[in-house]
Amino acid sequence: MRLDKWLKVSRLIKRRTVANEACDAGRVSANGRPVKASYEVKPGDVLELKFGEKAIRVEVLSTADIVGKADAGAMYKQL
Repeated sequence: MRLDKWLKVSRLIKRRTVANEACDAGRVSANGRPVKASYEVKPGDVLELKFGEKAIRVEVLSTADIVGKADAGAMYKQL
């Protein structure tokens, strides 16, 4: 699954266009290196998102296409 879509489905970022812009600006890295929105997310990847001075590190647990709001938190584990 594409990184921008995964960020939207997991509800870490509300809109896919915002996720795409964050990737283009270099604020998202996977396994320690900056990645584009087209990066294929796999279970086990460690993603780091930077929002201003706040940084979030998560490990990808699943890459389901359709997830309900209640189950979105089960797609990742916060590190």
